[in-house]
Formats: sequence, C-alpha cells, structure tokens
Amino acid sequence: MFVREKLNKSGTISVQVILKSSKKYKVVKTFGSSADPNEILALKNEANQWIHGQTGQVAINFDNQRAETEQVLDKIDQVKSVGIDLLLNSIYDEIGFNLVGDLLFRRLVFSRIEYPVSKLATTEHWSLNHGMNVSVNTVYRLMDKVHSEYKEILQHLSFEHSKQVLEGEVNIAFYDVTTLYFETDHQDDLRKTGFSKEGKHQNPQIVLGLLVSRGGYPLAYEIFEGNKFEGHTMLPIVDEFCNKYNITKLVVVADSGLMSNKNVKELLNKGYGFILGARIKNMNKEVKDQILNLTLGNGESAEIAQPDGLRLIITYSDKRAKKDGKNRQKGLDKLKKNIASGKLTKSNINNRGYNKYLKLDGEVKVQLDEEKFKEDGKWDGLKGYLTNVEGNSDEIIANYGELWKIEKAFRISKTDLKIRPIFHRIQKRIESHICISFVAYKVHKELERQLNIKEARLSPEQAIKIARSIYEIQVRLPDGSKINKVLLLQPEQVKLAELFNF
Repeated sequence: MFVREKLNKSGTISVQVILKSSKKYKVVKTFGSSADPNEILALKNEANQWIHGQTGQVAINFDNQRAETEQVLDKIDQVKSVGIDLLLNSIYDEIGFNLVGDLLFRRLVFSRIEYPVSKLATTEHWSLNHGMNVSVNTVYRLMDKVHSEYKEILQHLSFEHSKQVLEGEVNIAFYDVTTLYFETDHQDDLRKTGFSKEGKHQNPQIVLGLLVSRGGYPLAYEIFEGNKFEGHTMLPIVDEFCNKYNITKLVVVADSGLMSNKNVKELLNKGYGFILGARIKNMNKEVKDQILNLTLGNGESAEIAQPDGLRLIITYSDKRAKKDGKNRQKGLDKLKKNIASGKLTKSNINNRGYNKYLKLDGEVKVQLDEEKFKEDGKWDGLKGYLTNVEGNSDEIIANYGELWKIEKAFRISKTDLKIRPIFHRIQKRIESHICISFVAYKVHKELERQLNIKEARLSPEQAIKIARSIYEIQVRLPDGSKINKVLLLQPEQVKLAELFNF
C-alpha cells in the first residue's frame, strides 16, 4: 500500500491509500481533501500512520524522498539471480524430475543451462549470484549419488514424458554418436585417444551415443571408451532401450557411419526396422553401375532391389551436387597447394579423404590423379538410403531427414550446455556429468516445446538470456522481518513472466 495525492476538478487534493494487487490499483481509504498545503501534509501523515498500523510496513515520506530512499536501500540484505529458477521450475516439475526430490541436483541441472562451467566455478557462481554457500566436495558427493541412485529413474522419467508428448507411442528412434574430450594427457580404461569428431585427436576422449525420438526428445544415452568404433555402439543402446521399456516394434534411423554389414545383419535378426544412410560408393560394381546409370532430376528418387528383401533408395539433389562439387574442388586445391610446397610424400598415398586423388609417378614424385577427380564428380548430388521399412520413397527420405535433430541435440549440448571439455577423471563422476547434461538438455527441449505452444516468438536461448537478467532483492524491515521483491524492469522480462506465470 502507498499514499497517493489525487488532483480533483475543483482544484483540491484528495489523499488516498492505494493497494496494488495483481497489477491493478484499488482505493483502500480516502482521508479527505484540501487545497491548503499544511492540511494536505497532515492528511498524508495520518494516511502513512494508518498504513503502518495496518501492515507494519515502512512508509516512505516523499517530502524527504532521497533520505528515506537511501534508508530503504541500506536495508537491502541480498540481491540474487532468480530468473532461471522462475522460468524452469515448473518445466522441471512437469517433466517429473521433481520426483527425485533433491534440490541441489535441480540447481546443478539449472546451472548447466544458466552458466555451464566446472563444478568448482559453479559453486563460486552460486555464492556470488544465488546466495548459496555449497562446497565443491558437497557437489562431488551428490554426483556420486547421481551415479548410484538417480541415473535410471531420471532416464525413465524423461522417457515417460517424451512418450506423453508423442501421444503415447515411440515407434521410431534416431541414433548418432559424438566424441567428448578431456583437458588432460592421461588415458585410462575409459578415457582413450581415438578419432575425434572435434579435431582433438591428442586429447583422451569418450564416445557418447544418443537415442532421440521424433521431434528430437532424448530417449536414452550411453558412454563408451574413447577408441570404440562408432558402428559397435548402436545395437547395445537400442537393445537396452527396447528391453527396458518393452518396445516390440521400433524403426532405427542412423547415418552411413553406423552402417556395416554386421549391423544390418543384427538389425534384421532382431526384428528391427531401419533406415540407414548407404555408402553407395563402397557397394559392389554391379550396384554402383546401376546407380550411375540412373537419370534423376532434382528431388527425384529411384529404388534398386537388394538381397534379403532390402530396399536401396537413391535420390538426387541439385543443392547437394553443388555442395559436393564445391567440397571436392576445395580438397583438390588443398592438395595442389601441398604438392607445390613439397609437403606431400609417398606416405600420403592412401584412400583417406581427398588423398585418393594422388598417385605415384616414378619412385617418389607425387602427382594429382585428375581422371579420378573427374570420375568422382559423377557421384555429386547422389544420396543413398538402405531400409527394410515399407512405405514410399518420400516417406523414407523424410524420416531420415529428421536426423538433423540429433545433430542439433549434440550442438546444444556442446555449445549452450558446454558438456565438454570434461574435467572429471573418476568414471562414476564422468557418467554423472553426462547424466546432468542429459537432464539439462531434456529441460531445454521442453522449454522449446512450450515456447512454440505459447507462440512466444522466442527461442529457448533468448528466453534463457532474458531469465538470466531477472533479479530479486531482499529488504530487512525495522521489526527484523524481511520481504522479497522480484524486479521485472524491462518489457521482455514482464512478457516472460506472463508467459510462464511467475
């Protein structure tokens, strides 16, 4: 409540007590009116005393505004960041993660979204911005608990929510792998050097396999040794996922890096449907000749029958052809540059990347194989899909096209949630770090879904940025009690509060 002076048409001033509630103003009491400044001052004093008697709150005498305001500011005990909690608390609860019942775990998840840094830097951030004094050892003990008690239930809760969002059915899943490196030179049974998708070949790493649903909702994940061949990671995760949730019919979609004769055979033997990116350049001569004899226009496709009832679908795209040609030329130009500089030797002659365009002339002279470069151009724009799933070619291609959503999941995890580099060395804490990031991504994904439903015209990243700017102050009253006030000072902050009802 506060005192207001209202100018009347007669020229007098009415002194009123106003209550602000739910963004509406209501006149609680009128103490009279006058044109005499002394009488007006007396009415205001009476009104302030009445307010104090009703609520006990501090009344500011605006005849001495600066001094009174400074007195109030001196009584501010705390300013802390609250926007992320206000934005994400209800989302976290709606997914069902609150059933874990650990508030510190919730804060770790939110910190992965708000300010993703090391666990030590996280505790420092809590102290400076959230009024929380938690030791890093307490965080480590929690991570041990995450590993031993929380991981399975969190994946289960995530799956059940995703199933609900997908109207009760999960019949198609998209699988891909990535690598996560460590800021160390030390290797062990899990952290090993291997082929790094991030170009960190000198750093020990782990391989992360992720299974997501249609729409990009995370379903399951697992970590593997850093030198594990990615083709050997898919079936263990798919099998465990189907067994755990009693899924009897599933179509698995994966890119060509996961396609091997062994994987195809196992998928068939276990009764899975699949759509895999086909390595069409590595197929036998008969199939390759059939592919190159096709005359496809932009967006057109054709089907080539395969053994075991499999379908090989070939499609052509002008856009892909342009990109393929540009990449080939870029690779060729780099080879020319290295040949001119003398950097290429006999040891470079292999089939890796664009080195296949090199050949030996004599004993040591390296030259470009221009004919091979031209022959390779015949494949520009062609893309293959191997499947045992019924349906027309357009449906198969469209389903495969959703793989970009798992690539987006990895991008968000690596850039926004900063899942790597990983600073832990103990395996159970590494697994806990991945679990926290998995839950954070699920919350991020649900935030995106709700923003779309609300037609907010905000990306999750924009909403998070706005939420980071929302603070709460705590003021100490003369009687020792305290009041808290969330500061919504900018229009975008008010809009976010209205969208998510905080």
